[in-house]
Amino acid sequence: MQISETKAIVTGGASGLGAAAARALCSAEAAVTILDRDAERGAALAGEIGAGFQPVDVTDETSVAQAIGEASSQMGGITACINCAGIATAERTLGRSGPHALDSFRRTVEINLIGSFNVLRLAAAEMAGNAEGADGCRGVIVNTASIAAFDGQKGQAAYAASKGGIASMTLPLARDLASLKIRVMAIAPGVFRTPMLEGLGQEVMDTLAADVPAPPRLGDPAEFAALVRHILENCYLNGEVIRLDGALRMQ
Repeated sequence: MQISETKAIVTGGASGLGAAAARALCSAEAAVTILDRDAERGAALAGEIGAGFQPVDVTDETSVAQAIGEASSQMGGITACINCAGIATAERTLGRSGPHALDSFRRTVEINLIGSFNVLRLAAAEMAGNAEGADGCRGVIVNTASIAAFDGQKGQAAYAASKGGIASMTLPLARDLASLKIRVMAIAPGVFRTPMLEGLGQEVMDTLAADVPAPPRLGDPAEFAALVRHILENCYLNGEVIRLDGALRMQ
């Protein structure tokens, strides 16, 4: 897929990894539409980098259908779907205040896993009508998992479950969409310097960075964006989850 010919939607594109991906694709002359709940931040970034913006709740079918329809109309189609929308929760299965709240577990899975599936299934429906590109593909879907899918820590039952679902559905999605010439990949980031992580404070970030074997630092969102771009360009990448973590294995 030629990046300059790409027409991409990026969920969670107003900040963090999604913003980095949107910025990188726009700088390579792709057409990009940011999909995010934060209308103020999303519209501001879109104006800065030359992207479109659509407010969306990834868990709501009507909201996503409208956003994808508008994005497709404005860009003249959709050839890439980058799913970065998500939340992180920290709650033990049985803590001092009692059992894990069911509502917080459900919300985490609904946004991270069901929300990603909701977007990608509707994006795939748009891609199915595309003409095949020079690489024989009609579109590419890139989901965001996490190393927590494999190395979940204490208090990450909900988050790990949601990201584990992203990882485990990658291959069946690729198989489902193979006949339509739509590729599906997932990235499992390690510890990256994002607003979500920065909210934990410098001391916590320093501790996490020290555990990364090489390079011993937090990941740069631009490195995530570079992998997104490579996945779009490399037509033989399909049905796989790529860890992007500096060889980190969470204790």
